[in-house]
Amino acid sequence: MRILFYSQHVLGVGHVARSLEIARACIDAGHTVTLVTGGEELPLPLPEGILHEKLPALRMDSTFSHVLPAHYDMPKTPLSEKEQARLDELLAEIMEQRVDRLMKIAGRFRPHIFLTELFPFGRRAFRFELIPVLTALQSGAFGPCKIVCSLRDILVEKADQQKYEERVLKILNRSYSGVLIHSDPNVFSLDETFSRTADIRPPVHYTGYVAPRPRPEKSSSLRKILKKDEKALIVASAGGGSEGYPLLSTTLEASIVLSASLPHTLRILSGPYLDEQDFALLQAKASTAPHIHVERFSTEFPELLAAADLSLSMGGYNTLMNLLAAQTYGLVLPFTQNREQRMRAERLAARGVLEILQPKDLEPDRLSQIMHTTLQATQAGGTDLDLSGARSTANLLQQFMESS
Repeated sequence: MRILFYSQHVLGVGHVARSLEIARACIDAGHTVTLVTGGEELPLPLPEGILHEKLPALRMDSTFSHVLPAHYDMPKTPLSEKEQARLDELLAEIMEQRVDRLMKIAGRFRPHIFLTELFPFGRRAFRFELIPVLTALQSGAFGPCKIVCSLRDILVEKADQQKYEERVLKILNRSYSGVLIHSDPNVFSLDETFSRTADIRPPVHYTGYVAPRPRPEKSSSLRKILKKDEKALIVASAGGGSEGYPLLSTTLEASIVLSASLPHTLRILSGPYLDEQDFALLQAKASTAPHIHVERFSTEFPELLAAADLSLSMGGYNTLMNLLAAQTYGLVLPFTQNREQRMRAERLAARGVLEILQPKDLEPDRLSQIMHTTLQATQAGGTDLDLSGARSTANLLQQFMESS
């Protein structure tokens, strides 16, 4: 099959990271995958064999209400009439370029499957380019094609949920052949955050969670290298890094306090989008503590996590799936801007695989004590949840293609 996979990231790398794992499984199954992205530059390594097409980059503003050119610095003061007109003109140019490029990609690739990550359940701001290509694909302009939605476990809340669900159903029931939910229904089902699931006409399938499996031999090697003198190994991470500085900074300071009573090694992964000044501050603080190492990103994150005795992180989908696959216990600080991370973390905490941190825990002495208690308890993070979502997605896409 030829699979055209549209994945637009606007904050962090979680959506694209999950898309890449699915793409890898599809390639392993013998299919050809072209990934279309349209956000800021990706720091993630691409699976071997994948084709990558980049649209002119757009991002969301800080309120998630308007799109902006990816490298546009929004001033703190309101735009003048002239500045606003220039921004509108620039956006119109970029949008026109994106529509034209996406249509040309679809025409050249002639996909059997067009897979949209999140849309139409999200990414409404990008309907200007998705609706035209959906219409063309559905009309058969580029040959027979099934249109399928790739969806994570939990949807964020909306100001007008009824209007939102009606809009999603209109697009979904008109254009889509299926919905693939990357969740274990024993943990979350779609109807918990989308009340009109029964009104979805195309087939809905649960794939299990998408979780890259760490390579055991690499995890063992890292553990031998990093657990010097059998000291505990702690990994702190913040996904893309945009919202991670408070957790990482406090963890670093707590680690310095903890080192007096419990010698350990701390590896901090800031994420590619952490502010440059914040990253420099972390490095400066770590320079006084030889047991702490700070870096932006690691291509061996699943293995590093599997080698660790404890993880501290935000509560994004990919990070928590990495935790489950690594069977490492985690202290998790959910993102507070919406319900998604907290809902997931609470459900998994009830299964005993992690503990939720509260904002009041972001104080060095307090967090140090929590880390000490958790390490002394030698908690394990094993689970019986379905983590085969990438492979199941590849199989289900094949079934969609083969169905009449």
